[in-house]
Amino acid sequence: MKISLKLLVALGAAVLIAVWPSAASAAAPSNDTFPNAAPASIGFSQVLDTTQATTDADDAQLNASCGAPATDASVWYVLQGSDQGVVVDVSQSDYSAGVLVGVGTEGNLQTVTCGPGAVSFFAAAGTTYYILAIDDQNDGGGNGGSLNISFNAAPPPPTVEVTVNPTGTVNTRTGVAQISGTYSCTNGDFIDLFVNAQQNVGRFAILGSGEFFDSGTCDGASHNWSADVFPENGKFAGGKTMTVTDGFSCGPIECTDSFAEQTVKLHGGRH
Repeated sequence: MKISLKLLVALGAAVLIAVWPSAASAAAPSNDTFPNAAPASIGFSQVLDTTQATTDADDAQLNASCGAPATDASVWYVLQGSDQGVVVDVSQSDYSAGVLVGVGTEGNLQTVTCGPGAVSFFAAAGTTYYILAIDDQNDGGGNGGSLNISFNAAPPPPTVEVTVNPTGTVNTRTGVAQISGTYSCTNGDFIDLFVNAQQNVGRFAILGSGEFFDSGTCDGASHNWSADVFPENGKFAGGKTMTVTDGFSCGPIECTDSFAEQTVKLHGGRH
């Protein structure tokens, strides 16, 4: 029996199609769904191809209280709390990735935190945390890419120390006082100082407030600060003034505050 060359070619192509897997049939990541969440711990990191990952109702339920633009190409992780701060970072992925963290049970998760790039939270001992890494691009493609995810210990909480100088100045024309001092802080993203002042004039008290803010200076060194304190019900004048200065600094997880009480002698002048 003679078989034509065209028939042989067609048969060969059919065999190749049958045995050669297509890109569309590639397997999704093993942690594509909530029940198969991959265990993670502090120090865990992974580079994962999420191009075949999907999204489902569990993703949507957790995102309902977050509001990410999309939860495409999502994968799940599970972390057991150990009374420490955790930073989950997906910012090194080759696509726009985000993270959602929840506690509870499947279909009934409460959002702990969520955001693009990286999130941080305090993982309490005895609590199980479910982490969803997503493609947050609202492009409908669900394409994902190379997910680069890491779980790291959060830095220690900030420290703050504030001092207030015993002398200050006052503009006798406007009644605005200027209070100054020093601060030092560590592990914080910023320093925010709020100054409240009270100057007694007989039975009456002049009240006022001011603020000093700076960022990138929580390096443990001592820095100078000054703030204009604006009166609320009159004018400050030369003389003794009671001040309370509250300092705040926040890191990825926690905020720390400190305060200093100081009687400041204001010297009058025009400035």
